[in-house]
Amino acid sequence: MNLLPLPFLDELAALRRDIHAHPELAFHETRTADLVARELAARGLETHRGLAGTGVVGVLRKGGGERAIGLRADMDALPMPEKNTFAHVSRNPGRMHACGHDGHVAMLLGAARHLAENIESAAFDGVVYFIFQPAEESENGGRVMVEDGLFRRFPMDAVFGLHNWPDLPAGEMAVMTGPVMAGTSFFEIRLHGRGCHAAMPDQGIDPLVAASHLVVALQTVVSRNVRPGEGAVVSITQIHGGDAVNVIPDLAVLRGTTRGFKPETEALLETAIRRVCAGIENAFGTRVNVIFNQRFPPTVNSVREAEICREAAAGVLGVENVRRNERPSMAAEDFSHMLLEKPGCYAWIGNGSEDGGRALHNPYYDFNDEILAIGVSYWVKLVETALRPK
Repeated sequence: MNLLPLPFLDELAALRRDIHAHPELAFHETRTADLVARELAARGLETHRGLAGTGVVGVLRKGGGERAIGLRADMDALPMPEKNTFAHVSRNPGRMHACGHDGHVAMLLGAARHLAENIESAAFDGVVYFIFQPAEESENGGRVMVEDGLFRRFPMDAVFGLHNWPDLPAGEMAVMTGPVMAGTSFFEIRLHGRGCHAAMPDQGIDPLVAASHLVVALQTVVSRNVRPGEGAVVSITQIHGGDAVNVIPDLAVLRGTTRGFKPETEALLETAIRRVCAGIENAFGTRVNVIFNQRFPPTVNSVREAEICREAAAGVLGVENVRRNERPSMAAEDFSHMLLEKPGCYAWIGNGSEDGGRALHNPYYDFNDEILAIGVSYWVKLVETALRPK
């Protein structure tokens, strides 16, 4: 490995653990944003606040070059209890940094600090925007930052993201071209029947029977509509209906999610689900309403920016430790909204440990502090690669 000498690494680990101990939910990352802004200002960076409420952007310039890139880290935690017992366990009940955003913030702050403190020797020419984004977990903070004028206020040529990945060993990274994370929509299906006594089902229209058939029928949406080998998912995650054991209710509600790597695939899934629902409506006499809510578009890396990231990662870890063809994830990521506006790349950094690490969104998860130096070194190398002096 070709890691940077980071005399402040212990401070960075302590900062990461402090953030972990004080997790904040979407659009309420006030303490975290204060910490970020304080750290950036202490290193002499121009610091801006207020985008998407709690968002923070630090600006570092060198030379007279007009080229600019953005580096993004997410700040929010998840609404779930933590089951760890170490000293930096969450002090906010029901909230936990179970996705490593505490580590993402620390790595980007470390890169900003190193570049600012070594600005004379840093090998880049241009502008670096350090973007600290709120509300990645389901609340679309990336979209809100774009809508609030991120790219108008801070013009940049490309934008880059980084996420820890427990499935990858520490010391490896994955940088794919094209789709890397799926697009996702949430849906709700309301089946209206006619309630009646459970002993007299002939007098009603049973929405629970219709809902049961619908759940089974929806399993054919992917298997019989999506081309084999092309990733897509339809999952029913909630079924609600009925209150009394001797009453057939007049309403059943299904909720779930679709996932796909292409906009046309997502459109196909919605069309097929609506078609199946119309068939259930005709077959069982229920009235069926379908509501779709697109949450995140697919996260798609551009070719040139992916190559820049691979070069930077290989410069830190060696080319043999940079995976090019890792399978994309069906999880979603609101960094996709930034990639709709600018070319860029979203990379994975291995978070695994000797025992394989804990899965993301697991109550025992913790970010691996051993990879902080790798993340900082990668970000710095990426700046020097993307903004290499001409």
